[in-house]
Amino acid sequence: MSIVRKIIVSSLLSAMVSVSAFGAAVPAGAAASEVPAGIMDAAGATASKESGRTVLPPLDLPSVSKAIAGLPNKEATAALVFVGTPTQSWMGASGVSDLRTSAPARADGRFRIGSITKVFTAAVVLQLAAEGKVDLDKPIQSYLPGLLPESYPPIQVGQLLHYTSGLPSPKLPDGVKESDLPAMTWTPEEVVRLAVTQPMEFEPGTRQHYANINYFLAGLLIEAVTGNTYETEVESRIIIPLRLYDTYLPGSDIRILGNHALGYQAVEQNGKPELVDVTEGSQSFTWAAGQIISTTSDLDTFMTALFRGQLVPEDQLQHMFTVPDVPAWSPDGKDAGRATMSMGMSRAVINGITFWGKTGARPGYANGMFATRDLERRVVYSVNSTDAKGAGENKLGLRIAMSAFGVLPKSAP
Repeated sequence: MSIVRKIIVSSLLSAMVSVSAFGAAVPAGAAASEVPAGIMDAAGATASKESGRTVLPPLDLPSVSKAIAGLPNKEATAALVFVGTPTQSWMGASGVSDLRTSAPARADGRFRIGSITKVFTAAVVLQLAAEGKVDLDKPIQSYLPGLLPESYPPIQVGQLLHYTSGLPSPKLPDGVKESDLPAMTWTPEEVVRLAVTQPMEFEPGTRQHYANINYFLAGLLIEAVTGNTYETEVESRIIIPLRLYDTYLPGSDIRILGNHALGYQAVEQNGKPELVDVTEGSQSFTWAAGQIISTTSDLDTFMTALFRGQLVPEDQLQHMFTVPDVPAWSPDGKDAGRATMSMGMSRAVINGITFWGKTGARPGYANGMFATRDLERRVVYSVNSTDAKGAGENKLGLRIAMSAFGVLPKSAP
């Protein structure tokens, strides 16, 4: 573990000088065409029902630039963005990679992608399903005998992937706090055992509850049916074929290798708000649910190949764009709406336009990867948020995504 740096926010903000370093737009053909007449919403997005093609306003790079301007500030120290259309792609960065030196953040920097890892994991399981090595309707207990309690009901592999398993989340041992986890090392089996000491949350297939435990079992499934490590399968099936040169699984290495912006977390210490460097730490408690390190460009390459059916055959790929028709689970039994997660991804509908992708966060890094199903617009971002694991949406990340898709409300700043 590197030396932890603590920077008092009050004195830091008064001394900060905003840095904004943006990449230039890289045209890949003609500029985006004007928005044709169609079903117009308040933000200017349209949906063409006749062609089945999503039609969005032309890419507005000044709006994206404005969304990440003014960094560092008390909410974030840096932001990295990749935006793409069928005819354009653009990378940009704002803020600093190191608060001590004020070195500008680089658009090609690596970051911890957090739960976007689940998209990789789901893709590998669906590849194995296409190869006849995994049956999505078969209980996970038949692949991993003895791992779950005998009192648990059969849980289908597919129910793991879209979070309808009913499995409980891990309960930390007495005396261990979530903030302690980056300094600790866990095996996947140990994490599962921390969960299954508790009763099921609901009958499998009847609710949806987003929880990492599902993807720990998915990772163990990959190892069980292939005889290889989870890391080996992700590398051989996705990273190497797609030439994702800046993407890797760190294993036990607590560092981020290569160029990257440091991650900071705002904490209260001695009655004062301080920023703590949380860049390094064990990712074993996230494993197949959140350990991968990548870049915005590599994630765009991955997302594009996935959506085009170049990684997962069409019959299995449809699972990644299908949300189960069940209610979302709530621990207090209150109405939590309907399910929004598919196998590996999530669905978002803004102003009548549907986007697919995934968010992911680790301390110091809040990220997102989204596109329309037809890839008419794509965005990948990483925000060095000072509260990356906080409850609710990351406001800056949401603003970046909405500006990239051209669906910012007219009253948005």
